[in-house]
Amino acid sequence: MAARKVVIMPQTQEYLSKLGEQIKLACLRRKISVALVAERAGVSRATIWSVEKGSPSVAIGIYAAVLHALNGMDKDLILIAKDDELGRKLQDLDIMPKKRAPRRKMDNEQDNMGV
Repeated sequence: MAARKVVIMPQTQEYLSKLGEQIKLACLRRKISVALVAERAGVSRATIWSVEKGSPSVAIGIYAAVLHALNGMDKDLILIAKDDELGRKLQDLDIMPKKRAPRRKMDNEQDNMGV
């Protein structure tokens, strides 16, 4: 079965390539073989090679498993989009102050009684 062709933006491919390169360097620094990383991550050596190349067809869960296999490097994934400045600005723009305060329940009851 042929690998699925995933279409991504060039800048995203560049980020994946850098991530793969950093994972490869992390293996080398720790002197952990591809075979051992593959065994720990529960994937094949070919998948590790795809990760090291930054292949977009590799699932993000595989990237996370490989990072975990490198002595818990996956904990940094939680930092992704933590400081979402653009998202917060968009959210703040959407929060419009109300033009008037909501009517109190007591006012509604008095209106109904004719007071």
